[in-house]
Amino acid sequence: MLVKIPPSEVRLGMYVAGFGGSWFEHPFWRPKFMIENKRDLDKVTHSSVPYVLIDETLGASVEPEPAACEADADIAAQEQREHPLRRVRKARRPAFQMTKEAIAHRRASQLVNRTKQQMRRIFTDLQMGWALDRADVDGVLDNIVQSVGEDAHALLNVLRIKTKDDYTFLHSAAVCTLMLCVARHRGMDEAETRDLGLAGLLHDVGKIGIPDEVLNKPARLTDPEFSIVKNHPEHGHKLLASAGDIAATALDVCLHHHEKIDGTGYPFGLSAENISFAARLGAVCDIFDALTSQRAYKDAWSPQQALTKMWAWEGHLDHAVMAELMVALNLFAEGLLVKLSNDRLAITLHNDPPGKAAPVVQFFAVEAEEMVAPQKIIIPNDGKGVRVLSVEEPGEWGFDDWDAVHSRVVDALGA
Repeated sequence: MLVKIPPSEVRLGMYVAGFGGSWFEHPFWRPKFMIENKRDLDKVTHSSVPYVLIDETLGASVEPEPAACEADADIAAQEQREHPLRRVRKARRPAFQMTKEAIAHRRASQLVNRTKQQMRRIFTDLQMGWALDRADVDGVLDNIVQSVGEDAHALLNVLRIKTKDDYTFLHSAAVCTLMLCVARHRGMDEAETRDLGLAGLLHDVGKIGIPDEVLNKPARLTDPEFSIVKNHPEHGHKLLASAGDIAATALDVCLHHHEKIDGTGYPFGLSAENISFAARLGAVCDIFDALTSQRAYKDAWSPQQALTKMWAWEGHLDHAVMAELMVALNLFAEGLLVKLSNDRLAITLHNDPPGKAAPVVQFFAVEAEEMVAPQKIIIPNDGKGVRVLSVEEPGEWGFDDWDAVHSRVVDALGA
């Protein structure tokens, strides 16, 4: 619900949806934002705009002061005379304050609902033989880029819930989100970041050529059915190539996101040296989202379960690319060796229940090159405090029998 209020009545936790008057009467370049700190609050309350438009669905509600009638005023005055030390105050219902997590979840849910409809329209247009509408595609990409900058975890959590009717659309948005997270972590420039995001968004566009009874089949596919599915990378590539003005990265990922490092993938059976970073990342993000998505016929794996299984698959996925995704998301397979920002090596622990932070046990001082007493710490998602810098190869640190080192450290932690 949108409510107009004077600038003086704005308070922390409210979501500003717009300002009255001309744009130069307020000091913000953004027309919509959350009031999260006193500095922004002061700017709004001291601005010369005639009113502020508040969206109560995205932030704190506007609680108007109830007007007292004359009879109420007379009663209050009488009570004040009878009880000089008593102060009569009008009861005011405390305003509902949404947590940051709740606000982020609501925003993500609203974005996902819009994205689902937009992606359905884009895929339907292509299925009907119409041209790809770049304005629609860029609009979806813009919204996801903004949401990733605000709270990628909230968006990914909402995107994990999919039905058979909207799976392909939301899966495309999820892969886009994951690839954008890695691009941001790498510090890629805006053009490269958008190219990777676009690649994720359009990687499965070729699935419009797969019959619904095959695409949404809840059981194992037959060999003939799988042959149909295996055509979707080439079909999608043709669609995108004919559209024109599609980044080479998007064409590459669409065509090659089912290739495997050991050369057993499709459609061409390319081996590691012939698969680009973008296509390798597309493969990792594609599988990760599929495994962690809730389906009508399949329970979702937790992110850690999925990453642990994926890490164990020999010859399928690029471990270096997987490591980048894990560090970017602060989500890790269990039992990995990681390097921390506090000059320690640590082992990633089982995260139960799956939460908003990554538990690790630090056990080795890097600069001193010596073992230290095992200590469990939590790596938060907000980037504050100790962070995981990288996933390391145990053999490069002299831990040739990694299983034995892992067991000894974890056992010592529980002693």
